[in-house]
Amino acid sequence: MARVTIKTVAEHVGVSPSTVSNAYNRPTQLSADLRERILAAAAQLGYGGPDAAGRTLRSGRAGAVGVLLTESLSYAFSDPYAVRFLAGLSQVVEHTDNSILVLPPSAEAVQRANLDAITTLCIRDEHGAAKAAATRGIRTVGTAMTDKAEDSWVAIDDREAGRLVGRHLTRLGHRRVTVLLDNGQEPGTLSEDVVPTGIQDPDSQLRWQGLREAMPEAEFTTASGGYNSYESGRAVAPLVLDRQDRPTAVVAISDALALGFLHALRTRGLTAGRDLSVVGFDDISGSEAAGLTTVRQPIEEKGRLVGQLLLDPDLPNRQVLLPIELIVRSSTGPA
Repeated sequence: MARVTIKTVAEHVGVSPSTVSNAYNRPTQLSADLRERILAAAAQLGYGGPDAAGRTLRSGRAGAVGVLLTESLSYAFSDPYAVRFLAGLSQVVEHTDNSILVLPPSAEAVQRANLDAITTLCIRDEHGAAKAAATRGIRTVGTAMTDKAEDSWVAIDDREAGRLVGRHLTRLGHRRVTVLLDNGQEPGTLSEDVVPTGIQDPDSQLRWQGLREAMPEAEFTTASGGYNSYESGRAVAPLVLDRQDRPTAVVAISDALALGFLHALRTRGLTAGRDLSVVGFDDISGSEAAGLTTVRQPIEEKGRLVGQLLLDPDLPNRQVLLPIELIVRSSTGPA
C-alpha cells in the first residue's frame, strides 16, 4: 500500500497541500465545513497529520517543556516532593497546547529532547545535563536562588530554612546533631561522614550551611542511607542509633528521609521528641500525621509559578522567592 501523505489528502479533497496543513496547524483560516471534510478524508485514508519534527522546524516551537530530575525517571512518581511539584506544573501546562517531558539527569537525554524550555529539580549548574541545556540555548527556569540578574527561578531561601531549624534546636538545648544527607546512591548504600561540599543538591547544601550558622557551638556528624527517599532514611538509622555517642537530634535534609528514620525509631520502641528529636524539610504529605517538625514550603505553588515562567518568556517577574515557615510538632523536644 502506498504511503499516505498530505498531498494524497489534498488530491482526495480537491484542495492544495497547504490547505490541508492549515486544517491541522491554522484551523481558524478555514471554514468549519472545509476543515471537517479534510479531517474526515484524512481519517478515511489513514493519514495521521503533519510530521511533528517538520512542524517544529516550521513554527520554531516544540510545544513541550522539560523537567530535569535529580534521579531516575521513577523518582518523579515516587518522591512526594516531586509528585506535588509536577502536580502544580501540570495545572498550568494542561490549559495550553503544550506537553511535559520528564528527563533523567543525563546530558544525552537533554541533547536529544525537543523542548522550548526546561526546569531543573535540585541540580547544580555544573551538572552535565544542565550544561547540555545551556549549550543548546534551551531557556531554563531553576528552583534554586542565584545572584545572576539574567537567571529565571522560583525558590525558597534554603539557607534561612536551615537557620530556622538550627535556632529551634538551640532553644531546646541540643548540641550533638547528626544530619542525614543524600549520597546519590541506591537506598541501603550506607555512608558516614558524608562530605557536605560534595552534595549534588544545591538546596541541601544551603540548608546545611544555614543549620551550621545557627548552631555554631554544636557538634555535627553526617550520615546517609542512599539517595533522597523514605527507604534511605530507614536504612541509615542503625548508623545513627548504634553510635556510642548517639546524637540528641537528627536533622534530615528532606521529609522523605526524616519519615523513613521515624519509622526505624518506632520499630526500636523509641519515641521522637522524647528519646531523640527529628526534624525535616518541605512538609510533604505524611509529615503532619507523623508529628514531624519541619520547614514548610508551598511546593505546588512553586510548580505552578515555574510553569508560568516556562510557558511565557515575556513575564516580567522572573525571580520569585516563596515564603517558608517552621512547623513545630511532637518529633522535637528538649535535649
